[in-house]
Amino acid sequence: MSAPAAGGLPRDGEGFARLTDPFRPELLAHCYRMLASVHDAEDVVQETLLRAWRSRDGFEGRASVRTWLYRIATNACLRAIENRSRRPLPSGLGAPGPEPDQALAAAPPEVTWLQPLPDALLRAPDDPASIVVSRRSTRLALVAALQYLPARQRAVLILRDVLGWHATEVADLLQISAVAVNSALQRARAALREAGLTEDHLREPADRDRRALVDKYAAAFENADVAALTRLLAEDAVLEMPPSPTWFAGRAPIGRFFRARVLRAPGDFRLTETAANGQPAFGAYVRGADGAYHAHAIVVLDIEGAAISRIVSFLDPELFPVFGLPSVLPRDHPSLA
Repeated sequence: MSAPAAGGLPRDGEGFARLTDPFRPELLAHCYRMLASVHDAEDVVQETLLRAWRSRDGFEGRASVRTWLYRIATNACLRAIENRSRRPLPSGLGAPGPEPDQALAAAPPEVTWLQPLPDALLRAPDDPASIVVSRRSTRLALVAALQYLPARQRAVLILRDVLGWHATEVADLLQISAVAVNSALQRARAALREAGLTEDHLREPADRDRRALVDKYAAAFENADVAALTRLLAEDAVLEMPPSPTWFAGRAPIGRFFRARVLRAPGDFRLTETAANGQPAFGAYVRGADGAYHAHAIVVLDIEGAAISRIVSFLDPELFPVFGLPSVLPRDHPSLA
């Protein structure tokens, strides 16, 4: 048995890892909400655990280990935000594209985009079937909106409304008054309401209804059936494709874009099902000259009611290893249709 340090923490690395590793998934979700990048969030979680290990002798046990780790992680995120620009989605930068049949605009080099978060990273290490955070708290729409809040407002909203901390706890962490915490929380909530993020917007559809929509989307996409795909969309649906800043709003323009630029022939694409940000997602592969299917995009669907309200297609093959997906599928890979 390892000898405890001050406050009851293990002194040896193995014992300390056994104590802190179960908190990794929820710390990752917390840092992702703050930073909107799975890579940055993983780096900050590593920094958090390293800082915790180095300062373990100073842990006095007046708060739980979980609270102590969140304090370290939040401060690390705030430092990281000071040196990084916010990560938007295309719809946060300008008006929708007017011409769906034209080529997408080139990626602006000065923009660092929001990244999707694989649900698999939020599973407890001792329970592969579990998800340790609510799906709603990592939804793409919420994380994107959080990026427009000042860093401390962002931290206050997450700590108070997602994690359920008391105002006095947040005030102690941020070294401000409880009155300032409550004021920042009110401003942050108002900003989310202005962005259209109401409880109804973030409510999850029934699993059965969501399953049916996801299956129909996969079949329509792989069969290049634009009419069927368009019928699945809400009238005011949005399509975004980072790193291109071009995006489209409305069922008809999205359908025109898919018909003109994407879904030209059945079998051009294969989809592999995954999950991101608590939402249904796919790894989309495009058929190459060799007949095999090559990594193309991570596609995340936002479902509201009985329709797909948003499609975010992250055109970044480097995200595939993060999701545990191969970069190439064989030519005989089975269809989801």
